[in-house]
Order: sequence, then C-alpha cells, then structure tokens
Amino acid sequence: MKIRAIRAGRQSLNNKKMKDLCTARRLEINGVVQGVGFRPFLFQLAGRYDLFGEVANTSKGVVLIVEGEFKKIQAFTNDIQTEKPILSSITDIRSEEIPKLGYTSFTIQKSKPCKDRSTLISPDVSICKDCLEELNNPEDRRYEYPFINCTNCGPRFTIIEDIPYDRPKTSMKHFPMCEDCQKEYYNPLDRRFHAQPNACAVCGPHVTLVNSLSENICEENENSIDKAAELLNMGKIIAVKGLGVFHLAVDASNNDAVLTLRKRKVRPDKPFALMAQSVDAIKKFVHVNETEKKLLESFNRPIVLLEKKENNYNLALDIAPNNNYLGIMLPYTPLHYILLKKGPEVLVMTSGNRSDEPLSIDNDEALDAFGHIADYFLIHNRDIYFRADDSIIQINKDKTRFLRRSRGYAPLPIYLGKAYPKVLATGGGLKSTVCLTKNNQAFLSQYIGDLNNYKTFTYYKDSIWHLKKIMDIEPEIIAHDMHPGYMSTDYAKDYVSAQKGIKIHAVQHHHAHAVSCMAENQIDHEVIALTLDGTGFGTDGKIWGGEILTCDYTSFTRQAHLEYIPMPGSETAVLEPWRMAVAYLDKAFGNKMLGLDIALTRDHKKDKLEFLQQMMQKGLNSPLTSSAGRLFDGVASILGIRYKITFESQAAMELEAVSKKDLDCKAYSFSFEESNNKKIFEIKLGLLIKEVVQDITSGEKLSDISTRFHRTFVDMFVKGVLKVRQNTGLNDVVLSGGVFNNNLVFDNILKDLENNDLKVYTHTLVPAGDGGISLGQAIIAGAKEEKLNKG
Repeated sequence: MKIRAIRAGRQSLNNKKMKDLCTARRLEINGVVQGVGFRPFLFQLAGRYDLFGEVANTSKGVVLIVEGEFKKIQAFTNDIQTEKPILSSITDIRSEEIPKLGYTSFTIQKSKPCKDRSTLISPDVSICKDCLEELNNPEDRRYEYPFINCTNCGPRFTIIEDIPYDRPKTSMKHFPMCEDCQKEYYNPLDRRFHAQPNACAVCGPHVTLVNSLSENICEENENSIDKAAELLNMGKIIAVKGLGVFHLAVDASNNDAVLTLRKRKVRPDKPFALMAQSVDAIKKFVHVNETEKKLLESFNRPIVLLEKKENNYNLALDIAPNNNYLGIMLPYTPLHYILLKKGPEVLVMTSGNRSDEPLSIDNDEALDAFGHIADYFLIHNRDIYFRADDSIIQINKDKTRFLRRSRGYAPLPIYLGKAYPKVLATGGGLKSTVCLTKNNQAFLSQYIGDLNNYKTFTYYKDSIWHLKKIMDIEPEIIAHDMHPGYMSTDYAKDYVSAQKGIKIHAVQHHHAHAVSCMAENQIDHEVIALTLDGTGFGTDGKIWGGEILTCDYTSFTRQAHLEYIPMPGSETAVLEPWRMAVAYLDKAFGNKMLGLDIALTRDHKKDKLEFLQQMMQKGLNSPLTSSAGRLFDGVASILGIRYKITFESQAAMELEAVSKKDLDCKAYSFSFEESNNKKIFEIKLGLLIKEVVQDITSGEKLSDISTRFHRTFVDMFVKGVLKVRQNTGLNDVVLSGGVFNNNLVFDNILKDLENNDLKVYTHTLVPAGDGGISLGQAIIAGAKEEKLNKG
C-alpha cells in the first residue's frame, strides 16, 4: 500500500514555521473501505486529533478533507493505516494539499458520484463478537433476531446491486428502518453507523417455516426457528436460506436422517459438509491444530478439511464414507447460531440445489428445486442478489490451500506484480470461475461450478455481468481455454463477435494452471511447471494431464508427460474408471490381460473386456490421454476399490484414503523414453502396472500397494523435473493442478524437490484445480497482448 503526496498546483508549505500552522489536505483512500465502518472510524479519528472537514463514499473509495495542524494531520494519516477497521484493507492513499475552506466541524457526507470506479467490495463475513453477545442477551432488543449485523459483520457481496455501497443499492432497500435503527444508522459513534443491512425485528427481514407446499406450519406466536430446531432434533430435513445460498440441514448424529438425505438427493457417496457450534464440539471426532482453529474461527468462515479421528464419536457413519477427512465450518450467520443452540450440536449442511444446477437463492425456486428432498423450508424475505457457495480450504504446511474460493473471499482481488490491461478470462469447463484484471489487481469470481447445462451457463453469464458492473471493468481482451467444446469457449467467441475491437486469445489449459501459480506468487520469469490434473486440451488435440512444462507468461514448451493411453468410451471412462483400468492393463499385458486373476477381470464379463479392447485397437471413441487423474482412476479400479464414480475424483480420493501416511517404501518400476519429437520424453507406465498386478496376485495388502503406487507417482515426477532442470538449467518450479489436492502427492513432491535444492512455488491464494485457471488465462492473454503491442 502506498501513500502518495501530490503537489496541488501551488507551492507547498516548506518550512517548519509554516508547517506548524493550520493547513488542509484532501485524501483519497482506495481498497475495501465501504461497508466496513471506515467513515465512522475516520470521524472518530478526526475527533481525537481536533481536525475539521468531511468524508464521503465515492465509487472509487473514500474521499476526505481535513483541516488542522500539520503534525496532527500527519499523525491522523499514519493512524489510518495502523488502526483501520478489521474488515477493511487499504490499497492506496493519495494525499494532496489544498486551500483551506474554513470547516468548523467534521461531518460525514452523502456518497458522491465518480466516473472511475475502483472501490473494492467486501465479501460476506461472519457475525462479529459484539453482535453475537447481543444475539444471546435476553435484555437486548435484538435478542435472537436472526439478521443482526453491524459495520463489522454480515452480508456484503451477495446483497449488493451496484456501488457505491449504500442501502438503496442493496436488497435492504425494501426494509425502511424504524426510529431506533435510524438513530443507530445516523450516529457516527455507533458501530451500526451506515451499516447498510441494519435492521431489527420491528423493521427488518423475518423468517418463516413452511412445508414443501409453501404453507406456514407455525401456530400463532410460535417461533419459526424454535420449531425448525425441534424438527431437526426429530430427524427431519430442513432447507435453510442463508447468506448466499440455501443449505439442506439434518442432524449429523442421526444416521437414518443422513441416509434419507442421501437417498432423496441421489448423492450416495459424496461427503457432506458439517456445521458445528464450536471448535470444542468438533474435537471429539477430528484433529484440529492451531492454524486450523484460527481459520475455522476467522470472519471468512470457510469449510475446513480436517482429519478424522478413529473414534467417530456420535456422528452418522455415512457423512463422508471412504474418506479420511471431514469438511467442517462454524456458524457464520445469526440464524445458524440460533439453530445450533436450540437444535442438534452438529448439522449436515449441504448444498441446496438440483443435481448439476446452480445453488438456489430464491424461495420459490428452492421450493421447486428440492421440495421433494426437504421436509420443511426455513426461508426469509431478504433477497439474495448473488450466489456465493461456501469456500473450502485445507491447511497444509501451515498454509491455506483452496479447493474452492468463494464466500468470505470473493470478490477480493489477487494482487499482481505489475499492472495489466483489462482482461476477461472465461475459465474452463469444470469448477468454473471467471477473472477480470484491472491495473495490478485480478478479480476472481465466486465459485460457479461445472458448465454442463443451460441454467449453470445462465448463472455463469450473469456472474460475468455482475462482476463487470461492480468492478467497473469493460474488458479490452478476452481469454478462453483451447478446448473447442467448452461453453466458456463459446461464450468468449460470441462475446468478441458482439463487441468490436476486442482481442481474443486461446490459452492452453496447463499453461494457464502454471501461470496462475506464478501470478499469485508474483514471479515473472521462466520456470519449470509441474501440472497434474484430469483433463486439459493439448496443442496436439489429445487430452493432457500429467505434464512437465517450461514456461513464462507468454509461451510454454512441453518437456515431459505420462505416456498416452486410450480412454475407451471417452468421457464415459471418467465416470467408469474400470475402463481406464482395462486400458492400462491392455497396454501392459495385451491379450494376456483377460487371463489375469484379479478382482477386475472376475467382476466384469469377458465379452465386455474384449469389446473395450477392440474399441481401443480400432480407435473408436477412445481419445488418447496423458492424464494423471486417469492414472489414479485406473489403479484404483485395478485394485478393485472403485469401478464407477458418483462424484469427481472419487476413485482417486479412495485410493489415497487406503494408503499409509508414510511413503517410506520401495517404488514400483517405471522408465523414461524419448518421444518421436526427441525433445520431449515420456514416462512409461508398463512396468508399474505389471508390478501392481504382481502384488495383487501375491496377496499384498491394499494399503501397501496404494502406498507403493503413491511413492512411485512422486518419484516419476520428481525425477522428471530433475531431468528437465539438467536439460534447461532452470531451478524454479511451480506446482499446479487438481492432483495436488492429494496431500500425499503434494507433501512428498514438495519435500523431494526442495531436498534437491529446487525453489518451489505453490498455491495459497487460488485453487490448484480448475477454479484457479481463469487467473492464469487472464495474465497470459494480457502479457501476450502487451508483447504484440511492443513488437
């Protein structure tokens, strides 16, 4: 953050005698400075230093004028940085001397229009300690009021229609404040001064409990939340409208209720997220270290992945089957706190939506989407303008590793090493986000999801429109994935067709992965990039995913990759990983595969296996892939762990779950072989597959085979990176791609590379998976355009 003093067109005061006299300065403050108590903070700070003047919101940030003694103004300016409100962040302060106007007090003015918008929008944040105390105080007028908030907490991003962030431009515009709330709102010394969602039970939103026919089920004077808590205790499924989404809630200790939710939601295996009253409540069934505790209790309140204890305590067995982790969050709205106080101590809180569709935010929409799932709906009448799903984070090496960056973080910017043109990056096909760049900031959207149907695509387009509007960014350049079949690619091409003068750049998927890691670490030189994931369209038209590249921001060279293997059935092979097992076994054993005495060949009919072999031999619907994700799928199926999946990465996660934590074992064999290109080498997998099968037939334990496979996977790519270093002289490495969400892979590759004196950069600000590639796309497109303009 910089403070820049600007000469105001006249000679500045330049001697001590003059500086001690009264003077006047105009300050423009940019950053997250609206809706976070910044103006009342400045009001009180000005009073401390006996300064007069005024302050106002603008669409650029906050502008203020102060008059008084020079030394006091200087101290005032310094304290702005050191004492700013907890939810605020300052990116820039511009200070200029101006003529004195003769102010006799310090006042807070109405928001002022401004052509250039640059203020940052705060994400939604958890209820603060002060509001929580009032919520639980029977003597307080907001006792158990489920929408209590102040300038230090509550909804922001999901209720904003436009900036400046004022009540008429939020969903609170429908709720005129009562006299008591108005007094707070207009009192600069009150922590609810200009808290835009400020309300109480007299004038604000209210909750209602209805059945699936939208009929109010509460008797006169019966409390809706109390009744919902009672129903949860009885094992009922309640749809709860929260900050930016609906959740489906059920008692986490009631296995019958959890199984009923799974059956109705048609979600047989995917882990459910939990919400618990406190960290103490979850220590009974998961391990929690200090870093994880701090993250759980932060105002961001993400879902945190925590390692299970052997004793499941009182939790239902079917919350996260075949998984070593539980995803847990603490309550972040007043409504959540009341439900957990009066209902079960731990709740399942899973997404409220139809399968593969966006999360529901409208009451009628929710009733239509999952009226067949929820027994009752706890709804309210404050509109959610924009969805924001829960963020998901795991702590690794004491650092945050995002699996999903959304509520609590979006749309805060990622700060870049330099200024970039205005770019819109449209992301990929799975776990979609979009990114807009402006100056030295990159704004990633909230998590959008998989672009595979009309409703999600509509939400995707709406998200772009909304982000462009509130960030005031009209892109000059658009970037998209090279994959020709992605809806995001279609959107980019249609956008350029409709907008004259927009430049367009297709970006290779794994190059985008690599540069996303480079950009968040602010490194702008050639690196070795290890990018490991499930699917990425390659420059040769094949499906990449186990790649070692060398790259900078504008170009990349493929140095090494896993050998190509056919995917019999194409995308069906992703949903049915037994097909990948057949592909790897066929590559290693040929026709002898059919005679192998392993579970996979026993569990599938011979003619079915032969049919897949014929498909691959004839090249029918069997695209070639070098995907690391498909290798994990194939080995999991060879071991008989998982033949079909019901959610993404399920087979790989279950393979990791059966492995030992320590990879101190002998690796399987593998080899490097130069491809036809000679400049690229392939990692050959035949020996690995044969030795895995040998261990199976010898009766080795599943856990030992999985451990050896993980050891081998790590060794293949560590030795591959060392070979590339030897060939290129490069010593800096970036790690990216969804496979790095596997802690065994991440920990051991990182350790082994660092032990070989390589400098390794990892993700801590955006997801390693496809939720982060829009950042890389934006930087690549911006850098390429700059290079073209210079050339």
